[in-house]
Amino acid sequence: MSVYTLVEKDAFTVLGFGTELTSDYTDYMGIAQEKAAFWEKITTDGTLDKLKVLADNEFVFAVNEAYDNKMMYYVGVLTNETLPDATRVIQFPKGTYVIVKAEAATSEELKDTLTGLAFGQALVEEQNYEYIGGPNAAVEMGTHDNHVFGEMWIPVVEK
Repeated sequence: MSVYTLVEKDAFTVLGFGTELTSDYTDYMGIAQEKAAFWEKITTDGTLDKLKVLADNEFVFAVNEAYDNKMMYYVGVLTNETLPDATRVIQFPKGTYVIVKAEAATSEELKDTLTGLAFGQALVEEQNYEYIGGPNAAVEMGTHDNHVFGEMWIPVVEK
């Protein structure tokens, strides 16, 4: 049974605060530590709360993007609003997306699970579409039964 679906999405915009990830792209432990530290910072210093006020819905996006020759990580919300101190307005293209769903005990575990399923299984299995870069996001969508649930959204193109 497949762990993913292909979905057509309209273009959308995520407003985010971000940080450059300086660990080597093959240093998964280092990247995970940098992301966790950034997540902790923005949740405790009020930055995430500032974003949520502008959000079109309850979703919280953890966005990975190669931008300006840097490996960037953003936490953001779906909105057309902006903040003067926001790091970036991230444009996601209209098109086909690989969507992976999961739930976990914590936000961090959810993001790890979604990333593992998406890049370790879904994109490997998919025969007709491929990821060629651009922003991708782990989307925390809510909670139920003491679990966090969400999806990974990865834009793909036909091979």
